[in-house]
Amino acid sequence: MIQLLSSLCRQNIHIAGNTMARVVDIFSIEFGQLVAMATESLKSGKVISVPTDTIYGIAALVQNSEAVDRMYNIKNRNFSKPLAISVAEINDIYRWGKVTVSSELLSELLPGPVTVVFNRTEDLNPELNPGTSLVGIRIPDHKFVREISRSCQGPIALTSANVSSTQSTLNVQEFKNLWPQLDIVFDGGELGDTFHSRAGSTVVDLSVQGTYKIIREGSAIKSTLAALHSHHLQDRDKR
Repeated sequence: MIQLLSSLCRQNIHIAGNTMARVVDIFSIEFGQLVAMATESLKSGKVISVPTDTIYGIAALVQNSEAVDRMYNIKNRNFSKPLAISVAEINDIYRWGKVTVSSELLSELLPGPVTVVFNRTEDLNPELNPGTSLVGIRIPDHKFVREISRSCQGPIALTSANVSSTQSTLNVQEFKNLWPQLDIVFDGGELGDTFHSRAGSTVVDLSVQGTYKIIREGSAIKSTLAALHSHHLQDRDKR
């Protein structure tokens, strides 16, 4: 496996001592091999970084509590701040969240730079975000991330690839300080070049039927509000 990774990696970068970050250019490797590498890493309890349709993220299997804890430590993130999960298809949302809106609305919002928040189901790892009954769910408009979730046959915990309270990252060099703690860094190139590009997904709480609450405006606020209003949902803050 080490020999295979050596032949596939665009570059092996020694950070300090014997610590090595494996940086893989996703455009130079056959897609199936990329997915297999990511799947093997995640199933072995590792944390990886991936490009998404907004910013770079770090990912681990939701149902692996130790891997999720490792994500918090990598980011120096407060354990009281919940993590979102990423799934492959609209139908997957119903397994992990108690959906209160129509499938038509979900299909208008996703895949895309939107995180929908619902009450969690009993199937979700109870050690993920234990301080809340809610869960944010994403379907990034990015084939690689979606296929990883499909291949792992379960949701992926996904959060931005940066230390908490620092700016989001648009290329892998911007989170080089995290590489020693990651198993594989999947390099998808530059994801954007503006401040707006770093805004991440729009996060909307849909847990109360017939209403919505914007938690974070993000990069898709206009289209998200248009979709919510077209389905006659009311702003919970203005009721």
